[in-house]
Amino acid sequence: MLGPVLLAASRSDAVRRLVSAAPGTKQVVARFIAGETLDQVIPIVKDAAAEGLEVTLDVVGEDITTVEQSYAARDAYLELIERLKELGLGTKAEMSVKLSMFGQALEGGHELALANVRPVVEAAAAIGTTVTLDAEDHTTLDSMFAIHEELRRDFPQTGCVIQAYLFRTEDDARRLAAAGSRVRIVKGAYKEPASVAYQDKAEIDKAFVRIVKILMAGEGYPMIGSHDPRLIAISQELARQAGRKLDEYEFQMLYGIRSEEHVRLAAEGHRMRVYTAYGTDWYGYFMRRLAEKPANLRFFARSILTKG
Repeated sequence: MLGPVLLAASRSDAVRRLVSAAPGTKQVVARFIAGETLDQVIPIVKDAAAEGLEVTLDVVGEDITTVEQSYAARDAYLELIERLKELGLGTKAEMSVKLSMFGQALEGGHELALANVRPVVEAAAAIGTTVTLDAEDHTTLDSMFAIHEELRRDFPQTGCVIQAYLFRTEDDARRLAAAGSRVRIVKGAYKEPASVAYQDKAEIDKAFVRIVKILMAGEGYPMIGSHDPRLIAISQELARQAGRKLDEYEFQMLYGIRSEEHVRLAAEGHRMRVYTAYGTDWYGYFMRRLAEKPANLRFFARSILTKG
C-alpha cells in the first residue's frame, strides 16, 4: 500500500529535499502544477475559458510556520484576484484556499485564518467570483466548517469541501445541502486513521455515491470532484433523478489529469471546472497526487531514472 507511505512522506522535510533534487522531478511536477508564477498560470485560465471550461485556482503552500507566511499567502491570493479583475476573467475563475496556509495551525490559528481569508473572499465577491475552502485532515474540519459558516453570513456563495472517506461526512452533507450552499465532494487525499475514515476503496466509493445522492436531493449546488468514469456516470444519473438541470451542478477535475474528459463534459453542456494549482511550494500537493493514483507514481519513477 504505497498511498499511505506517500501521504506520510508529504510531511517529511527529508523526503522533500530528496524529491526536489531528483533529476526527473521538474518534468513530472509540471504535469500537475500549472506554473510557479501568476504570469505562467494566467494563459492557462484564458485557454480554459476558450474551451468552455472554468477553473478554480489554488496557490500551493499549506505547510507554513510563521504568521508572516500566512500574510504572504493572503497577499498572493489578493494579487491573483486583482489580475483576474484586470483581465475580465472573474466569472471564469474562482479560488480554492487551504486554511492551514492562512495560519490555521499556528497559535490562535482559527482567528488568524478567518482574519486572513475574509479579505480574500470579499475581494473575490467584488469581481463576481467566489472562494471554496478546501478540506484538510480531519483534525482541522470543525474549524474549517465554523469559518465557512461565518463567511457565509456576508458572502453566502462561499463554498467548502467534504471528503467521502470520513465517517462524519454524510452528516456534514445533510447539514450543508441547503439553499445557496456550494459543496465540493471528493474522495479524500490525506492519511487518516481507521477510527475516523474508511480504508477500503470500495467502501469509499459507496460513501461517495451516498453523499452525492444527498447533495443532489438537497437545495444547494453540488460540485463533483472525481476522475472516476463510473462515479461521474452515477453522479449524472443521480442529477437526472433529482431533476437537476445541467447548470445546477458541476464536475471538477485536477489540472493535468484526464484533460480530454474535461473538454468532453463541457462539450456535452456540463459545467466543468479544472482545479489548477500553481506556486513554488508544490511538494505537499505533488505527493498527494502521486498517492492518489499508482500510474502517477510509475510516471514519476520513469522520469527519475532518466538523467536530465
